[in-house]
Amino acid sequence: MSEWKECLLGDFIELHRGYDLTKTSIVKGPYPVVCSTSIMGYHNEFKVKGPGVVIGRSGTLGEVQYVESDYWPHNTSLYVSDFKGNDPKFVKYFLQRFGTGNVGSGSAVPTLNRNHIQALKIKVPPLADQQRIAGILSALDDKIELNNKINDNLEKQAQALFKNWFIDYAPFGGVMPDDWIEGKLGDFVEIKRGGSPRPIQEYLSDSGYRWLKISDVTSLNSPFILEIAEYIKETGLNKTVFLKAGSLVLSNSATPGIPKILDLDSCIHDGWLYFPQSKLTNEFLYLFFKEIRKDLVNLGNGSIFTNLKTEILKNFEITLPSQKILDDFQKIVESLFIQMLNIQREIQRLTTLRDTLLPKLMSGEMNVENIQI
Repeated sequence: MSEWKECLLGDFIELHRGYDLTKTSIVKGPYPVVCSTSIMGYHNEFKVKGPGVVIGRSGTLGEVQYVESDYWPHNTSLYVSDFKGNDPKFVKYFLQRFGTGNVGSGSAVPTLNRNHIQALKIKVPPLADQQRIAGILSALDDKIELNNKINDNLEKQAQALFKNWFIDYAPFGGVMPDDWIEGKLGDFVEIKRGGSPRPIQEYLSDSGYRWLKISDVTSLNSPFILEIAEYIKETGLNKTVFLKAGSLVLSNSATPGIPKILDLDSCIHDGWLYFPQSKLTNEFLYLFFKEIRKDLVNLGNGSIFTNLKTEILKNFEITLPSQKILDDFQKIVESLFIQMLNIQREIQRLTTLRDTLLPKLMSGEMNVENIQI
């Protein structure tokens, strides 16, 4: 592998602060306005030619975004104004690995100081190696993005099918058949609440039994939970609820009404509901809860921060068809959910591989010529 060169970050790239633009000043157009964490809108003017790399300067320090098109970097960010002949995608991955979020201004309100980080010493490879490294990591990111799009499409298919059958009654001439049964959800499903050992800080551990939090799922697009960040000690088991993989849960607090299916064993706190006995499948219930979520939030006083009371769910009115129709529906959607689960597991594998390779490639520890993706 070619020798890496030591230099200042300011000799590698040049950073500048983004430009002021309020939301009310945005005039709809084709150019993304890139703020500290995401695209805040699309404007009719741009400030920088793409491709570009943007770093969160305030709010979320060090969040790195890559922009293909011409764009407007917002003043909550820094942007690379000069790549100085370096590969833009490599620069993105380098800054992700570099950990710019650790270098602030020292003020009470955290901001990323351009002068501080440009004075830091770094090591970078020659351009040819930059391109190889960026190619490897981009191939993984592209596959992850494609898989996410496939899963999103599969879930939309399943949700559209649910609406087609059970809201619009399309297979039945657009009218609900007379033999469908009206009742309350609690007539068909047992609804229980998780439990929390308290004070929870005394039970948290680096290992033990997985401890599902609402924050594990709020940014998760998949129906399935494959990763859980925290654990509790065995001494907390008798004060919580332990669920096996394959169980359906529904968020009951903070951001209520989010259904998920566990792909691993976990304990759940009292901010989760679960369903130990049900005449309905997980797939049906998942799609049902997604369909009625807005109604549930409104019944819970309309706030996403209001707890979803168990009684509200038990008394929620539902109309069900014959078992044969439910079985026919299940045969179709079950295959979609199996596909989604398999793809989500592949996404997890690729993400782990990328995150393992990133520090090794960016430090020169691993020879890029020996890697095949």
